[in-house]
Amino acid sequence: MKKRYFNCRELVVIGVFAASVKVVTMIIALAGGGLNPVSLILKNLVFTTLMVVLLYKVRKTGALTLFSLVSALISFVLLGGGITSIPSSLLSAMLTELCVILTGGCKRSYAPVVGAFFYDLISKTASLRVSYIMVRETPGVIFMVVGIVAIGYIGSLLGLGTGVYCARELKHAGIINR
Repeated sequence: MKKRYFNCRELVVIGVFAASVKVVTMIIALAGGGLNPVSLILKNLVFTTLMVVLLYKVRKTGALTLFSLVSALISFVLLGGGITSIPSSLLSAMLTELCVILTGGCKRSYAPVVGAFFYDLISKTASLRVSYIMVRETPGVIFMVVGIVAIGYIGSLLGLGTGVYCARELKHAGIINR
């Protein structure tokens, strides 16, 4: 019998994390009341924390790409997100997987943190590029968007530390095996 790359448990973990990330970040965004800097930081902190924990739990190449695909599809179906965000999200995930491979692979102890860092950096850069294309007639608007993304990125950087802390605690509890 042929052994599959992802087993059923790993696929369920990826799906559950993708759904929970969408639901929790949506609740934070709704409770924060829009472009509130605190809710932007908190939303990105929670997203990055959960992504780091996921990458510690499922340490295989392609896990981030699959997470990104499921997350984009959930966003499209639940939130009516634009279909144009799916290609940039997948491209960001694939470039991130390449960065992880170039820095030593998924089995390294630092690979989940490298993956989360590059995914946030690449996806936010891609989003800013798409935003610039959309508002190129009034380029002054992009400066406001860059500020909003930068405030959210502070939460992403903080989420790297909280993700490592949570993964360490889950490993101590026996939930994360490696």
